[in-house]
Amino acid sequence: MVIGNFNPLELRTDKGELWENFLISERVKQIEYKQSLAHTYFWRTKQQQEVDFVEENSGKIFGYEFKWKNRKKVKLPKTFVETYNVESKVIDRKNFREFVRI
Repeated sequence: MVIGNFNPLELRTDKGELWENFLISERVKQIEYKQSLAHTYFWRTKQQQEVDFVEENSGKIFGYEFKWKNRKKVKLPKTFVETYNVESKVIDRKNFREFVRI
């Protein structure tokens, strides 16, 4: 809406960004609705390594990567995984429902 691009999804060049925005906003809504004690973050280094969404709940840290297209191998940055001892998961169109419903 903000950028005024109402083209059909198949013509959009920003599908990944739209997907990421959708997933984060739905997850944050669920956290609020359910009055979860989860805290949400983003993570990025000066070298531009990033994790799309980070959630801390009950002392555990979860890192999520969001992919519009199914990718066979996706890894979170080694620095992030080793520093925070995280559980990680890739969220795509096949498994997103379990992510947006907590």
